[in-house]
Amino acid sequence: MLASASPARLNTLQHAGVEPTVVVSDVDEDAAVAEALERYGPLEPAQVALVLARAKAEAVAFGERVGDLVLGCDSVLEFDGQMHGKPADADEARARWRRMRGRHGVLHTGHWLVDQRPVERGGSQATLGATASTKVYFAKLTDEEIDAYVATGEPLRVAGAFTIDGLGGPFVTGLEGDHHNVVGISLPLLRELLIDIGVNWFDVVTVHQR
Repeated sequence: MLASASPARLNTLQHAGVEPTVVVSDVDEDAAVAEALERYGPLEPAQVALVLARAKAEAVAFGERVGDLVLGCDSVLEFDGQMHGKPADADEARARWRRMRGRHGVLHTGHWLVDQRPVERGGSQATLGATASTKVYFAKLTDEEIDAYVATGEPLRVAGAFTIDGLGGPFVTGLEGDHHNVVGISLPLLRELLIDIGVNWFDVVTVHQR
């Protein structure tokens, strides 16, 4: 079960042969981060991504009592020592791209897995997570390219104000790390989390290609 509304995450899983049920959480992200700050003190961007991923996964798993594996994810971009999610508006997206062009940032995606399967189905009742981080290099866009890209609306819908699997693909010149992670979900990290609770990758794959 995927606790995320992201079409890109769903698409990535489907292309890997996994067909999750999507149940979107109603987590108040600002409140979740504020609670974590009060409990743990200052958080790094990678930790914020993990806090939000956990909040989403546990809201669905414990709210719905789904009796299944539940995965929550959340992504943030770390740039110039600051954390960035989705831009608030077109002006913010344009300003961010003018700072990012020709430079690089780090895209952090938190992954949180909750195992609510019954014991007779091998369930562990575990709740665990980790963050994957990928360095992203951006092209030297002109002001005209930035204006045209922001006008498509895509940068307003995604963390970091860019994609690599959509209209923003031509503006990413290189990656260091897992490219799936930049789309929104790291398949290698998900595999490792599944192994930690005794689930093999092909136990969750339902579509087998020949």
